[in-house]
Amino acid sequence: QVQLVESGGGLVQAGDSLRLSCVASGRTFSSNAMGWFRQAPGKEREFVASISPSGGTTYATDSLKGRFTISRDNAKNTVYLQMNSVKPDDTAVYYCAVAAGSYPSSVQSRYNYWGQGTQVTVSS
Repeated sequence: QVQLVESGGGLVQAGDSLRLSCVASGRTFSSNAMGWFRQAPGKEREFVASISPSGGTTYATDSLKGRFTISRDNAKNTVYLQMNSVKPDDTAVYYCAVAAGSYPSSVQSRYNYWGQGTQVTVSS
């Protein structure tokens, strides 16, 4: 059974840094793209960042480039999201996901495994 478990969320202050982790179990995903998405209160879930199987290609939503960085460790079946200089607008539940294929898409329907999410709350 495939399971994705996120961790690293919590309550932080604006300007702080935070690193989210997502560990996959049940099978290896070294041939699959992985991604992070988030859902803020009252809003739809949106794309944050994605990464190719090798880690050589990454994408991030334009508004987060320069602050958020995605990485992965295939030996640990883990994907990370480094969040720097966080803002109150970054408050959301953050989800990791595994894509069906190798392309690091920003489209949610391309992802077929999802974690339960981890809450990030940024106070001003």
